[in-house]
Amino acid sequence: MVEVGLASDVAIILVAAAFAGILAVRLGQPTIIGYILTGVVIGPVGVGIVEPSLITEAMAELGLAFLLFLLGIKMRISEIRHLIAPIVKISIPQMAAIGLIGFGLAALLPFTFEQSVIIGLAVMYSSTAVVIKMLNDKGEATSLHGKIDVGILLAQDIVVVIILAVLAAGRPEGIGDVATSLGIVLVLVTATTAAAIAASRYLLPSLFRRIAEDTTLFFLVAISWLFIFVLVSDQVDVLLAPVGIEAYLSVEMGAFLAGLAIAQLPYSKDLQGRVNPLTDLFVMVFFVSVALDFEAADLLAYWQEAIVVAVALMIAKFVVFFALLNWQRFDLETTFLGSVGMLQVSEFGIVVAVAAAESDPPFIGTEELGFITLVALMTMSVSVYFIQYNQQLFERVEPYLTRFEQSDPVKPAGTDHKNHVLVIGYDEITRRAIRILEAQYDDIVVVDRNVEHIKAVEGAGYEALFGDFKYAKIRKDAGVAYADFIFSSSVQLEINEILLEEASEETTVFVEAATTEQADRLYDLGADYVIMAPQLSVVQFIEYLRAYFSDRSTFERAVAADMELLESGLLFPEMKDRGGEDND
Repeated sequence: MVEVGLASDVAIILVAAAFAGILAVRLGQPTIIGYILTGVVIGPVGVGIVEPSLITEAMAELGLAFLLFLLGIKMRISEIRHLIAPIVKISIPQMAAIGLIGFGLAALLPFTFEQSVIIGLAVMYSSTAVVIKMLNDKGEATSLHGKIDVGILLAQDIVVVIILAVLAAGRPEGIGDVATSLGIVLVLVTATTAAAIAASRYLLPSLFRRIAEDTTLFFLVAISWLFIFVLVSDQVDVLLAPVGIEAYLSVEMGAFLAGLAIAQLPYSKDLQGRVNPLTDLFVMVFFVSVALDFEAADLLAYWQEAIVVAVALMIAKFVVFFALLNWQRFDLETTFLGSVGMLQVSEFGIVVAVAAAESDPPFIGTEELGFITLVALMTMSVSVYFIQYNQQLFERVEPYLTRFEQSDPVKPAGTDHKNHVLVIGYDEITRRAIRILEAQYDDIVVVDRNVEHIKAVEGAGYEALFGDFKYAKIRKDAGVAYADFIFSSSVQLEINEILLEEASEETTVFVEAATTEQADRLYDLGADYVIMAPQLSVVQFIEYLRAYFSDRSTFERAVAADMELLESGLLFPEMKDRGGEDND
């Protein structure tokens, strides 16, 4: 085996995974497949040039932390409150059913009763990393089926924390030990959640309001906030040791709660676009490292049994999820898409198996650990294709599933913007134009990156989105594709090009340009009108000049009204009569 340094390990992983990801995209395959195959090829199972190390394990753990942090940033409590009850009703029986099925399958194969119990406990979760990564890539994380899947995954993560706490304590002496571990974990999760919610109300709003316009500082403080929760979660056993309490809280749970606190702020959507690239980097390392942790002999000891169990589990998971989602009265499409997304065995199943193998005395051996790992890898690899092509699959099978359609299905909370006015950026032209636009439209959405502007826009009764319009998440939430009228006061050609590309052909689009060359370009792309501020200034000056010589009183009233508007500290002051013009 070739030996290289830690820095070289990381370099090889990043370069190999990047090329594998590019190849996967060129072949129309999910990037996760490329990352997992990279780990197989360069790891002990393949050519063996990279082995697990402290740095790769740390980066992999950070990958899951960043993934859960990004997920937390997307979870506004107001948007998921109506789903909490059905998620609880689905997740508990789902885990019980799949756990029993996993136990039964293992018991029919050459595994002992104790090993079958661990296998059942390891296979009952779905993969947080796979599901969230695929939902994010497809833009479905905030869809109804995406929110349901994410909620179930979080419920499963809580159960994982509890099981890991029990396994970390070794073989329990009785039901009392299990109950104690369960109680401690629930108290820790509740306390951390309460701290996150309290911070989102009393600490973070004033902090982020002060720094939101400094994009670099804003990003660094947000990441620091994540690492505070990661540190506390990782060291909770050390913190509680002086009082004689043994406890365990997953880093992933802490990361999610850190994101959840930020999600309740108006700056969360902008932060999503900034965290995404960093998350992708660490998640890439995570999927590569999954295949670095085992030897070929252990991985393939039960390869035939692993194939049988993997196929049976994927079928069983779809049936169980479909039945439970249908029971909770979700529409047919949501039920199908939500079920298809949860077919795989989780990376946390491998973590549970590792904990069971490292227990003193161990519950399972390295060959059983390899079996569980192989089942997880196979189901992950296959399930990404089901998620990638879930809509096409639904169209194929919908005629056969109509008998399960609900007459009065659960609907998502709230609706997206449609047939509305979208205003990008705030400036002097916007300030005057909005008054005219509100006479024609009931729904006006303003996107801006100035905190004071956002506060004033919201105070004036309009919806405001804090963030940079170049981020896809901001554009999606602003409803670019569904707007009836779009007015961009940005002179950045890149922004306006993106806007015109994504806007519907039926949408009326007014944009600003700094030069005549840019104006020509924007007209070629389909702009209905390109605003040239210097030209408007010339027109306004000519009108004033004519009034000065023909109607001095009208001129003086117009100048006085303009000065009052310019000197006002309000972003939306009451517009006064400017002689010769209509009142706004």
